[in-house]
Amino acid sequence: MTIHVVDIDNAFHTCPAFAEPHIYDTRRTVIDVIPGGPCRNPVTIRCGDTTATIACHRHEPADRQCGACRIIVTQHTITTRHHEVVG
Repeated sequence: MTIHVVDIDNAFHTCPAFAEPHIYDTRRTVIDVIPGGPCRNPVTIRCGDTTATIACHRHEPADRQCGACRIIVTQHTITTRHHEVVG
């Protein structure tokens, strides 16, 4: 499995148009990528007389990908900031 570790930063505010606090900006930052290694189930594709072998993540849906190609996203930290509207 290839693991992507991300930080999430949510910015909230309250404005005159909508009195309830709501998210107006979400930023995700990739902190680390831990590779899963080479594909364990490569796929051979053909077009006419041309043949190519590619990693399964480029051809198969996620549920049919090998363990090395499957991607897992892990949230490292989630930060919530509230901004006041002036005026």
